[in-house]
Amino acid sequence: MKPIPVAWHLGPLVFHTYGLGLAVTFYFAYYYLSLRLRHHGYPYEWVRSTAVYVVVAAIVGARLMHVIANVGYYASQPVQVLEIWNGGLSSFGGLALGVPTGFLTARRKAPEVPAVVLADLAAPVLLASWAIGRLLGPQLMYAGGGHPTHQWFGMYYAGQVGRRLPVPIFQAALTFAVLLIVWQVERYVARRGGPRGLVIAVAVGFWGLDRFIEEHLWLAYPGHVGAVAVQVMGLLLCFTGFGAALVSLYGHRRGSARQETALAVTVPDEHDVHISGAAGSQVGPDGN
Repeated sequence: MKPIPVAWHLGPLVFHTYGLGLAVTFYFAYYYLSLRLRHHGYPYEWVRSTAVYVVVAAIVGARLMHVIANVGYYASQPVQVLEIWNGGLSSFGGLALGVPTGFLTARRKAPEVPAVVLADLAAPVLLASWAIGRLLGPQLMYAGGGHPTHQWFGMYYAGQVGRRLPVPIFQAALTFAVLLIVWQVERYVARRGGPRGLVIAVAVGFWGLDRFIEEHLWLAYPGHVGAVAVQVMGLLLCFTGFGAALVSLYGHRRGSARQETALAVTVPDEHDVHISGAAGSQVGPDGN
C-alpha cells in the first residue's frame, strides 16, 4: 500500500494536501459556529470577518510553538521554519493565539454575546474541527504517522519508513467520542438550566486528557522536550477543565438551594394559609 500523496500538481502550481485539508477545516469551523450562534438567537454576521484574524493567529501560534519545541532542529535548518506544508503545527500554540484573538474580536464586534456563552457555543465547534482537521491534515501530510508498527491497521506515510500507527485516525476517533460527551452535557444544561461554562469546562478537561493519551502512547519518544511539554500541557488542561466543571456544578447547586430556601420562607404553606383564613372568618364586625 503506497502512502497517500501529500502534494499534487496543476500545471506549474503545486498544491499540498495538508494545506487544502486545513482550509476545509477552518471553513467548517466558521460555518458551524455561525450556525450555532444563529440557532441560539445571537448575531453571527461578525464571524465572517473575525474568522480571518483567527485563522492567521492560529497558524502563526501553532507554527511558533512547534518551532520553539524543536528549536534544535530548526536552528540548523532555519529555512524550514516557513515550510508549514511539511507539517509541524502545535495544537496548543494554535489555541493559545487563535482563541484569545477570537474572543477579543468578538467582544469588540458582538458585545451582546457574553464571553462564557460564546465559550460554551464554541466548545463543540473546536472539538469537531480538531477531529476533522486530524483526518484532513496530519493524515494527509508528510511524516504524519506515529510509532512504527507491524499491526494490520498500520499505514504507510510519505517520509516515513515502514508501517506506522495511524495516529491522526486515532486522534479523530477519540475527539469525536469527547464531542459526543460534550453534546450530552450541553443537552443536560439546556434541560436542567445548568450553569454557564460547564460545557467548555468539560470539553477542556476531556480534550486535555485526550492529548495526553495520544502523545504518551503513540507519538512521544523518550526524552523529547516537545513530547514532554505536550503531555504536561494535556494534564494541566485536564485538571483545570474538570476542576472548573466541579466548581461550576457546586456553585450552581448551592445557588439553587439558596433560591429554594428563600422561596420556602417567603411563600406561606397552603395549610397555614387555610388555618389563618378560618380563624379570621370567626371574628365578627365588632372584633368579637
